[in-house]
Amino acid sequence: MPRFFSNKRLILLLVGVIVLVALISFSLKDRQNASLPEQIVKDVVGFGQSLFSKPAHYITDVIGNIDGILNTYEENKQLKSRLSEYASNQAELTDIKAENERLLEIIGKADDLRAYEPVHATVISRNPDQWEEKIIIDKGEVHGIEKNMAVITATGLIGKVVLVTPFTSTVELLSTENRNFRVSAAIPGENPVFGLVEGYDRQRNELIMKRIDASFAVEVGQKVISSGLGGIFPKGLLIGEVTEVSTDDYGLTKLAYIRPAGEFTMLDHVMVATRKSVKVDGTDGDGTDGTIVKEGEEGS
Repeated sequence: MPRFFSNKRLILLLVGVIVLVALISFSLKDRQNASLPEQIVKDVVGFGQSLFSKPAHYITDVIGNIDGILNTYEENKQLKSRLSEYASNQAELTDIKAENERLLEIIGKADDLRAYEPVHATVISRNPDQWEEKIIIDKGEVHGIEKNMAVITATGLIGKVVLVTPFTSTVELLSTENRNFRVSAAIPGENPVFGLVEGYDRQRNELIMKRIDASFAVEVGQKVISSGLGGIFPKGLLIGEVTEVSTDDYGLTKLAYIRPAGEFTMLDHVMVATRKSVKVDGTDGDGTDGTIVKEGEEGS
């Protein structure tokens, strides 16, 4: 008797599976006019799917929101860390400036080669002659602009003032092909390397730093800044980054190709660096014979 009931249950189970498979197969058929049983099965299956899918989507959304919150939290931590680092750097910079002022007082030197006051200006015109590479800005003599003042952007040094009128100034860019345009430059480090940025390779779109002592090591990736010793440009203005180092034709000195920090093609707003220190004799400017020139006696 128990065996009979056992077989009966097995038969009923098999029949139920067959019916269920048949109903599912009917529900999966793509027919325009479904029969009433098929419609009922599809509705039941769709209802069951919605019952399972809605909670699943809800859980997925919750997990996604939690993940987004966690990512935002991590980003906030990184930003706070950077802000703390920035505040620390600002404090360190303030301390260094104060220490620099004390040292200048100790040695009896009132001038700081880094000191300058920026005068903001807008580019109103550009010389179409690519050889000269000059722009005109809307600040002139009445705004305190003088000839030979350095001109910079937020990214770095771009040129100097070569002509001043009461209300405008003409700026010659570092990308000029004027061979007499030079900037006294330095590669900072434990043993600073000095040289002159003179010349622009238009094929490479890079500046050329020449007259580097052959005994000094210069590496790709090092930053190049104005040395402040040339008589025009304040010290510490970023010029660019070394991309290649080679020797000159005679092998006595090195030259380096510099990727400019400033952008020469798209210029809108610039700053004129009015140097506050006493002007000295130096190598910046337009020496026509390659010798050191005195500021005020440079060629136009």
